[in-house]
Amino acid sequence: MFLRNGLEPWHLLIVGVVLILLFGSKKLPDTARALGKSLRILKSETKAMREESEGPVPAAAPAPQVAPAPVAPADAPPRTTA
Repeated sequence: MFLRNGLEPWHLLIVGVVLILLFGSKKLPDTARALGKSLRILKSETKAMREESEGPVPAAAPAPQVAPAPVAPADAPPRTTA
């Protein structure tokens, strides 16, 4: 009972053999190294974002109230300036 979906250890062996045949044994270590580096970068960025969001939130000044710009009706002809 390896996984609940019926995946057995020999399935992983077949996937490994297919990967070696497709990509060659020389490219696999480089690919794995690049994947590991990408995952480390992703982990450090998510950790930084989590620490940023958990930090104290400064009291923000209320935003100034700005009146919305007038919108011309859809059926009105475009206004031209002379």
